Amino acid sequence: MPSYGYSIIGIDPDRTAIASGRNIRVSPKQCREVCAEIRGMMLDKAIELLEQVMEEKAWIPYRRHNKKRGHHSGMKKWMSGGHPVKASEHILKILRNAEANADNKGLDIDRLRIAHAVTHRGRAYKKYIERAFGRSTPYTENTSHVEIVLEEVG
Repeated sequence: MPSYGYSIIGIDPDRTAIASGRNIRVSPKQCREVCAEIRGMMLDKAIELLEQVMEEKAWIPYRRHNKKRGHHSGMKKWMSGGHPVKASEHILKILRNAEANADNKGLDIDRLRIAHAVTHRGRAYKKYIERAFGRSTPYTENTSHVEIVLEEVG
């Protein structure tokens, strides 16, 4: 069993709560965009945003991985974006886990802010597609590591 560390250092353990998801079977590109959007938000607003994205009522702007993406009139500042539902579901689970960790530590839930939300590429699972005439085509399924740190403000 590997032992994973966190990419953030120098946090105060009395004012922060951390949670992570490892080898999540979600695209790292979509997780990156969701983490970039919720970073710095208050916890309740981030949960509300992710629930709206899962219902496809709110948009996540694609700042980096936006080639050949359609432009949408519902976007405010950024033209291209989407509804990364699967990534939002998994990141919402990690957020709720971090919230439970903060509650267990005795932190005030109403004053929690997302201080750190990052995604790293996880391991790639090798798979094969069966083809005609006894051939096969290899492809990889990418996974993600997501880290979230909640900090009590005020």
